[in-house]
Amino acid sequence: MIYLDNCSTTRPREEVVNVLIESMRDDFGNPSSLHRLGMKSEKRIKQAREYIARYLNVTTNEVYFTSGGTESNNIAIQSIVNKLGKRGKHIITTKIEHPSVLNIMKNYEQQGFDITYLNVDNFGYISLEELRNAIRKDTILVSIMHVNNEIGSIQPINEVKNIINLINPNILLHVDGVQGFGKVDVSLKKWGVDSYSFSGHKIYGPKGIGGLYIDKKHILSPIAFGGNQERGLRSGTENITGIIGFGEAVRIMTQKFKDESDHAFKLKKYFASRVREEIQDIRFNTTLDERSSPYILNISFNHVRGEVLLHYLEDKEIYVSTSSACSSKGTEKSHVLRGICLSNEEIEGAIRFCFSYENTLEDMETAVQVLKESVSEIRQITMR
Repeated sequence: MIYLDNCSTTRPREEVVNVLIESMRDDFGNPSSLHRLGMKSEKRIKQAREYIARYLNVTTNEVYFTSGGTESNNIAIQSIVNKLGKRGKHIITTKIEHPSVLNIMKNYEQQGFDITYLNVDNFGYISLEELRNAIRKDTILVSIMHVNNEIGSIQPINEVKNIINLINPNILLHVDGVQGFGKVDVSLKKWGVDSYSFSGHKIYGPKGIGGLYIDKKHILSPIAFGGNQERGLRSGTENITGIIGFGEAVRIMTQKFKDESDHAFKLKKYFASRVREEIQDIRFNTTLDERSSPYILNISFNHVRGEVLLHYLEDKEIYVSTSSACSSKGTEKSHVLRGICLSNEEIEGAIRFCFSYENTLEDMETAVQVLKESVSEIRQITMR
């Protein structure tokens, strides 16, 4: 098996699986309980929070646990809008955000908010000049993803914040960091980010657990109410096992970050060069330099339907994706690829390859040969 769908989800590391099994058996005490078992669970949660805070170079009281990236985005954006909505009703985002952000914006539009959707260029990068011109007196929030989940473009978050501060420092900046966390360099304090979302299952951790950073200078109100867990921002009995597994994944990732990132970049460049040599009539939708994630490569194969190609590869136990796994089962074409102005044919033929530390150069060569044969066979059928 060659698994190249690591943006959708990752296989948990063996060490994480072992910790999860141990935790499910031993760490069953409710962290809110006053007895020994409850205190043990609370201590394990504290340790996981420390691992994450250390990686992000923030304080532990700025890290909140959630059920995943979607909930983190919802809590951050809705809490900020609830707090600042009386001051203004203008929000800025981009046309290529994750559905968990775009659908919030659609909801706010129905409530009378004015949403500006920034355009992107042919590789998914915003124009800082367009951002500068979009900021108004009534702007309360800018929400921009760090790394795009379909094409890997890395937005210049530091420059985005600098522009905001120059024009109106009262505007808050939320960053969807789900595809950047543990994959590319993150400097939240240096950038001056106000909130930042991340997820466990993108970094070889468990599903159903995520996190949210909120700068300690902000006091945000919850969007759901309960027993005041997570300092009242995200109530509900903690997912103890998920948190412990997430913490272990972050601990290992912190140690291996550079080596694994360099490895992924090497795989990406090799795979891209071999595809270019072996297959004609293609378009790279991802840059091959440091401006994009080392883990993501999106390619359009003309005269091929991506979904058909996906299943051809699947038959040979090579697993890829056509778009975001959160929306790939819908009938609508990728809004990200539409946002970078691809033709319908290029969108139809797009495949996303996402690499991991488990992949090898031999895997890449095998995948290229199977890809070449599959594309050739499909084109022979469709171009008769």
